[in-house]
Amino acid sequence: MSDIPSDIPIVEIQNVNHSFGSGRLRKQILFNINATIKPGEVLIMTGPSGSGKTTLLTLIGALRATQEGSLKVLAQELRDAPESKLVELRRNIGYIFQAHNLLNSLKAWQNVQMSVELHPEVSKQDSRAMAEEMLAAVGLREWVNYYPSELSGGQKQRVAIARALVSKPKLVLADEPTAALDKKSGRDVVEIMQRLAKQQGSAIILVTHDNRILDIADRTLHMEDGYLTSLDAAPL
Repeated sequence: MSDIPSDIPIVEIQNVNHSFGSGRLRKQILFNINATIKPGEVLIMTGPSGSGKTTLLTLIGALRATQEGSLKVLAQELRDAPESKLVELRRNIGYIFQAHNLLNSLKAWQNVQMSVELHPEVSKQDSRAMAEEMLAAVGLREWVNYYPSELSGGQKQRVAIARALVSKPKLVLADEPTAALDKKSGRDVVEIMQRLAKQQGSAIILVTHDNRILDIADRTLHMEDGYLTSLDAAPL
């Protein structure tokens, strides 16, 4: 996907509503969401469990269909977009989840290389080099040949970060990436994310309950009962 001009938002959300179920069982989860995220920005989304944070994150990540309103990611409208376009878009988004989702049968570099393999224009040799270089960037140069079972929780999450960032995505989505980590490890992984994203001009949207990392954000977005209740700086 071609580079997005710096004056074009990475994410642009207008009047988005979302519901689960149908008929009498239909329950609205998101109400009239509006927000923009610009290149290089780190945005943290806070709010109680059940407020709609993860639902909004999965919509932005093209993992769930947009029902109402307009949702543009990397200048592409997601509502009513064909599946082929969504698949292409997902290749340009980095995903980091609370569960690191590493494959235990693969070494650290192989887990990271899997993300590069979504881009067929990159050779096998180059993809391994990119994987090892990114693992070095997250402080795991000496651990590239280790399996997940041989790594600590913080190291596994660093591998997951390397996997999300290795293809230099313009958007990184992280859902509770520090939940299973101690204070130092949690701080380390978000600072790695912040540094590498700034270097690559990526935008980060990070959902968290961890008040210890809020200071890394350029902006904090708060959700309550499906509503965007506060934004601590004006959107674009």
